[in-house]
Amino acid sequence: MAGFEDAGGKPIPHAASDKPAAKKDAPHHTGHRQRLRDRFLKGGADALPDYELLELILFRAIPRRDTKPLAKALIERFGGFNEAISAPIERLLDVQGVSQAVAAELKIVQAASLRLAQAQVLERPAISSWKAMIDYCTAAMAYENNEQFRILFLDRKNILIADEIQSRGTIDHTPVYPREVVKRALELGASAIILVHNHPSGDPTPSRADVDMTKRIEDAAKPLGVMVHDHLVIGKGNHASLRQLGLL
Repeated sequence: MAGFEDAGGKPIPHAASDKPAAKKDAPHHTGHRQRLRDRFLKGGADALPDYELLELILFRAIPRRDTKPLAKALIERFGGFNEAISAPIERLLDVQGVSQAVAAELKIVQAASLRLAQAQVLERPAISSWKAMIDYCTAAMAYENNEQFRILFLDRKNILIADEIQSRGTIDHTPVYPREVVKRALELGASAIILVHNHPSGDPTPSRADVDMTKRIEDAAKPLGVMVHDHLVIGKGNHASLRQLGLL
């Protein structure tokens, strides 16, 4: 389009307002976030690798920054999605870029997942929900850095009525007191129990001490009408059953 001319015939430049406004580019991660959400809504968690699922969680704690580098750093440091959300807060904070808000978001997700898994087994027959119970124990204990000794209490119909951590120990030992185990079973009116503990090493092979401790609890419980159904040892991604191994 031709411009205007002044009285002497010289062209008058267009006013600045006539020029198209410069378009400000949005941060590149803005579109990425929406695409990631869309893929998740369409295909679920199976449509995303571990680091992208972790990115979705980090969006809430880090609203204005690309979260992919941090998600990948967490996966690299801890080895996977489950390991990252299960890591202790102090270890999470050691990772560059992890703030208190980020650590809190990861622990909230872990707590919510455990609550959901627990709901699948509480007040249900232990035998018919065995896989769900194994999944719950794995989620709750497999990635702990120290040993935990957990007891699942069952009523006469083998309904799971309570789930309690009886003691916490070190990286390779947790103290267990058979009398306290049986006393708690009687307080809850349980007629059977399932013992569960984790091996932080990841190898669920029962030790001689595991077998001996199970025998002591069984000897204390049987005269009082409390049966030891099983003793499960939880590793990283697998487990061992003393009953299935013929050790109970």
